[in-house]
Amino acid sequence: MVGLNRREFLKLAAVAGGISISGGVFGLTDAKEEELPADGTKTVPTFCELCFWNCGALAKVVNGQVVKLDGNPADPSSGGKLCARGNAGIGLLYDPDRLKYPIVNVGKRGEPKWKRISWDEAYGFIAEKMQGIKSIYGAEAIALLHHGPGGVFWKHLLTSFGSPNHALASWAHCRGPVATAYEITFGNAIGTPEPIDLVETRFLVLIGSHIGENVHTSQAQEFAEAMARGAKLCVVDPRFSTAAGFAHWWLPIRPGTDMALLLSWIHVILKENLYDKEYIGKYAVGLEELKSAVMDYTPEWASKETDIDAELIVETAREMARHKPSVVIHPGRHATWYGDDTQRVRAMAILTALLGAWGRKGGYYLATEEGLRGYKYETVPPRPGKKKLLSYYYGKDATTTEIREATRTGSPYPVKGWIVHSMNVFQAIPAPQETIEAIRKLELFVAVDVLPFEVIEWADVVLPECTYLERYDDLKVSKGKSLAVGLRQPVVQPMFDTKPAWQMARELGLKLGLEEYFPWRNIEEYLQQRLDNKGIPLATLKEKGTIIFPETAAPYITDEKEPVFNTDSGKIELYSRVLEGNGFDPVPKYRRHETPTEGYFRLLYGRSPLHSFGRTANNPILNEIVNENELWISTKKAGALGLKHGEYVTLMNQDGAKSNRIRLKVTERIREDCVYMVHGFGHTSRGTRRAYRKGADDTSLTTRYAVDPLMGGTGMRVNFVRIIREA
Repeated sequence: MVGLNRREFLKLAAVAGGISISGGVFGLTDAKEEELPADGTKTVPTFCELCFWNCGALAKVVNGQVVKLDGNPADPSSGGKLCARGNAGIGLLYDPDRLKYPIVNVGKRGEPKWKRISWDEAYGFIAEKMQGIKSIYGAEAIALLHHGPGGVFWKHLLTSFGSPNHALASWAHCRGPVATAYEITFGNAIGTPEPIDLVETRFLVLIGSHIGENVHTSQAQEFAEAMARGAKLCVVDPRFSTAAGFAHWWLPIRPGTDMALLLSWIHVILKENLYDKEYIGKYAVGLEELKSAVMDYTPEWASKETDIDAELIVETAREMARHKPSVVIHPGRHATWYGDDTQRVRAMAILTALLGAWGRKGGYYLATEEGLRGYKYETVPPRPGKKKLLSYYYGKDATTTEIREATRTGSPYPVKGWIVHSMNVFQAIPAPQETIEAIRKLELFVAVDVLPFEVIEWADVVLPECTYLERYDDLKVSKGKSLAVGLRQPVVQPMFDTKPAWQMARELGLKLGLEEYFPWRNIEEYLQQRLDNKGIPLATLKEKGTIIFPETAAPYITDEKEPVFNTDSGKIELYSRVLEGNGFDPVPKYRRHETPTEGYFRLLYGRSPLHSFGRTANNPILNEIVNENELWISTKKAGALGLKHGEYVTLMNQDGAKSNRIRLKVTERIREDCVYMVHGFGHTSRGTRRAYRKGADDTSLTTRYAVDPLMGGTGMRVNFVRIIREA
């Protein structure tokens, strides 16, 4: 660990755990593995939560302490390897800043004064408030905002209470447009991880997708293998990303014009008859309507919009067609950019179809349909007429912004209580000024987390969750080429007075009088019932960590296996009559987006291979390596503004929101009309002592967002900033 000697590192662990540590047993010290004591050593399989790829891991435990984490070779998410974040899970476990016991705020929201209480007192406080809100406004006035595996138990508690209102941060602020676009086009949700056949691909297109920076472990390994095998790579990005360093074509596109490029590629492939005619003839509808719709999107037109040479647009279109069907147009994960995001991703899906890549080797494989049954229990139906807060045509559950808006305005009905699990709403949801306004109107705000992020300072009651290395969660059911089932189990006993989500939700449920909706006595009974339909003993899964069912694999279209498209037509819909009938564009259309005015830059953001959002900024291992973000700016613009590499500046956006100071990275690797930073820094919570005010927070500058009319996603790349030099 950079900057800490062995003695200091062991002292940190002792402070965190309140226990005696001897020898080099904390992990990542200078102790060699053979020096560790043989007695009291065990290896426990689990899966990681330093990001949401949930890689299978093996924890080495010596005398009750975790000393090392490795990838589980049996797990398809990790492939036997962990990234830097996964290796740093020990830092989260032994972080002295962890929340340690239940607390209640006896001061003001945002200016808390904390009082320690017992779990029973915490449950009693919450239950009384929930029942009071229900008696006046109805159960639907309590809402859940959540992220991570433990959310399933809080969701069950809420629905058992009678509220249908729950929202995942990832849906509205990340992956929702991807899932929606592929479902509209192919009739099937794309799932996670995405069913892209990277290992076998011959041509990969990345459009603002940063493999190597987001470090989804299995995908990074498959990407490296594809490059080693000679696959061609086209990277479309205004910034020369890590992946662009491997690219055969880098297209530094003008931000906001990705749709123009995609429609132009489709135009070229159709005009030159480069599409897979047999595949489209057999499996798709709407070809002639698509041809008509893209007739005017020529490479020459697109060049003026995108700043990409027309010849290069034609060349890359021909190249991907030459390698069909083994082509991956990567859908990305964070797709909420400009408000027309479902339609932009739908253009990517249409291009995938034209290349015949869905269900074909080297394109998109057919993910297994096998799975595990859910736990069979009843929940309270919502009150008649009190439906979910759904405002969008492709809404499935409410979005976080819908819940926030109902809280702020009381329309279509009041929301008076929030339970927030594992989500720092001030860095996860855009327009934090609106979040504060909503919170001020709540009668109950419960925060459940491991660390004291900003959200904690606004809560009425805080419930401390134990880390992923100390708990069971629901099963990980991976529907890849084969079905894989993974188990998270306690590696060590919970430290402090903390509990897992399943236990908190169940115990609060009992306090609320919902015993009949929690028929399982403990988590092991719950997990075993889910495993019964596959005949898996929980004891076997505890031993292996992950079980793969190879007999469930049938990933490609064959004469014996035809694809199933759950659309109205039963085929791939290049032209969507369902969208047309509901007032939406049946084929994506290009519309210009606002561009920065003089002196402003478009604010772009992304990921670091050493951090996951803001969740890891306080990790003692990762923070020691990277403790702040940087602002990328082009060399030419920096020179014109008299700015120097390494100096600190602040940013002010179009609405007057101002950032913490951030260090400049002057580089040739970014366009002149935008700046870029890694998301998740600039924490303002004093409880996260290492992360406090280190770097700048992009969400605080995201005071505007453009809502996707199809599914409610929040396009956040619509904010502009100017640079202010420090005095």
